[in-house]
Amino acid sequence: MTTTSLPVAGHKPPVGAPSSPPARRRRRSWAGWGFVGPFMAVFALVFLAPIAYSIYLSLFRTQMVGGTRFVGLENYGRAFSDPQFWEALGRVALFLVVQVPIMLGIALLVALALDSGRLYGKAFFRISIFLPYAVPAVVATLMWGFMYGTRFGLVGNINDAFGVSLPNPLSPDLVLASIGNIVTWEFVGYNMLIFYSALRVIPTSLYEAAELDGAGQWRVITAIKLPAIRGALVIATIFSIIGSFQLFNEPSILQALAPNAITTYFTPNLYAYSLSFSGQQYNYSATVAIIMGVVTMIVAYVVQLRGMRKEA
Repeated sequence: MTTTSLPVAGHKPPVGAPSSPPARRRRRSWAGWGFVGPFMAVFALVFLAPIAYSIYLSLFRTQMVGGTRFVGLENYGRAFSDPQFWEALGRVALFLVVQVPIMLGIALLVALALDSGRLYGKAFFRISIFLPYAVPAVVATLMWGFMYGTRFGLVGNINDAFGVSLPNPLSPDLVLASIGNIVTWEFVGYNMLIFYSALRVIPTSLYEAAELDGAGQWRVITAIKLPAIRGALVIATIFSIIGSFQLFNEPSILQALAPNAITTYFTPNLYAYSLSFSGQQYNYSATVAIIMGVVTMIVAYVVQLRGMRKEA
């Protein structure tokens, strides 16, 4: 006959016995938050808090008579009917449509040339093309701005040396193209490195199979390389779209060299900056910034969604 021992009241499990599964899960969850907590705190402080404060400012209006009062969405209605804002937005949209494909196309051609194995001095060319990205945007803009000058720069020296009259790159008709040239010079190397890194991880067995099938270089590029780096193309495009909508450094610096061509509302970011620090219109400046953030997010999401669908 067997007997079953009953638990004694107040009896504790022996030391070293495993704790219950829920308790272990609770400890693991708190341990995870301990690792991500510092990042979340900094993220909330430097990212979420400024956005929340900008949204808060956009809902108010400060006037000389009456002080600050809540206006709801009136600032957004003012922005949507502001011709200067729409002109600035249209200008960066044109910049995006023209400059980004040219820049990414050049970066892709350079990456394919470096990956082909037929280019001598590959390391030298790779470093040389990437080097402009290491130059600060302020320095690069000043350098190109002085080269664009017709009285003291390279264009002026060419005009004097050959007795010609080259068009002024900082004229109202050409200043946007001149800024596009500066941005392309700065970021071709950055995008080239993204594409080249993606090309280097393609399995060599695919190239061997293509060679056995008698595929030429063009066929290898279109059938193997470009489909394999589609994700890198999407990422580079998204980064370029965000950078185009955030265009600020180049027109802001060139404004002193071309005051007649670059207005205070040349780009949305420059417009928001001018409203805030020159016009003291902090509430309307925050509204413009919020609208541009939403527009950038929507365009980048659409591009990412289309790229993911094509990849799938």
